[in-house]
Amino acid sequence: MLILSVILQSFLLVTMTFAGGSMLAGAKNFVEMFDSLKLPQGFRVVTGLIQLAGAVGLVIGYGHLAAATWAGIWIGITMLVACLLHLRIKHPSGQAMPSLIIALIAAALVLVNAYGVPHPL
Repeated sequence: MLILSVILQSFLLVTMTFAGGSMLAGAKNFVEMFDSLKLPQGFRVVTGLIQLAGAVGLVIGYGHLAAATWAGIWIGITMLVACLLHLRIKHPSGQAMPSLIIALIAAALVLVNAYGVPHPL
């Protein structure tokens, strides 16, 4: 299971780092996407920071299983919100699909790691 966890973490790490960095840099596609979602550009910056925070959690997760699991939860929730926003605006389902796929990969990471994480409460 460790190998699967590392593969899922690495995929999410690359994805979140690229997307979060692109949002912070003001990539044209993300600027246009937030305009189409009718959200202020400040949310784009906040979303980029949220994604980069998830990436940091994934990096820490290579040494601490619980950090990877919580980062997976963080990323999964973020991507589900993105998916719901696309559906709320009635974008074509193809635009919501990447967010949904990433949320499912994050859920897989959580499930793979769930057996070894102590209860937080």
